[in-house]
Amino acid sequence: MLKYFGKEHFEDVAYFSLDKDESGLRDIFRTTKDPQRIIQQLSFLHGKKINPQTTLLILDEIQECNEALNTLKYFCFNMVTGFVR
Repeated sequence: MLKYFGKEHFEDVAYFSLDKDESGLRDIFRTTKDPQRIIQQLSFLHGKKINPQTTLLILDEIQECNEALNTLKYFCFNMVTGFVR
C-alpha cells in the first residue's frame, strides 16, 4: 500500500526492508545516526539519489532493527530544523 501511495504522490519511492539484512542495511544504522550520511548510504543501495523533498523513504519492518528505530528521532529533529537538504 505504501509503495502504491508513493508512486501516486512522489517522484520516487525508496523501499528498504529491515527484516532481512542481505545488503548490510542494518549496518548503516549501526555505524551512524547522522541522517545525511544515512540518506547518502541508502541512496547508494537504492541506485539513485534520495531527495527528502521528492522521495518517499519506506523502512519496512523497522522494528527488527533497534538502531534504525533510534535514528528516527534524529530524522525528525533534523527535518524540523531544516538540517537535512
